[in-house]
Amino acid sequence: MTSTPAHESDPIERRRDEFDAMVGRALERIPAPFADQLDSVAIVTEDEPRPDQQRPGVLLFGLYEGVPRTAWGASSSPVPCRITLYRLAHERAFPDPVARAGAVESTLLHEVAHHLGIDEARIRRIEAERER
Repeated sequence: MTSTPAHESDPIERRRDEFDAMVGRALERIPAPFADQLDSVAIVTEDEPRPDQQRPGVLLFGLYEGVPRTAWGASSSPVPCRITLYRLAHERAFPDPVARAGAVESTLLHEVAHHLGIDEARIRRIEAERER
């Protein structure tokens, strides 16, 4: 008789695994010129932001923490950075798994753009053009 790993029978852990898989697939879809610039970035998932990361009335899907590549010093030395994608916000806003996967990819691209030094206003313009 084979046993099922504990996390497979736990619906929350199963949802976490599914979300992690969505993030992994989204990461694989980032074109090489941009993916090549992510070597100093930890890409992680969390259920939800810490209280100090929350803003009232804002559903936070992802967060970039670090120094954008455009702000690195003269030596262009990598600075450790972190992109976090939040599972519960995606699940709440996108109950359909196909729509959620698209939102995960969009969130990841948004946060990668921050890493590449693109400001919020420019990202919003790019996203609006993409949706047309």
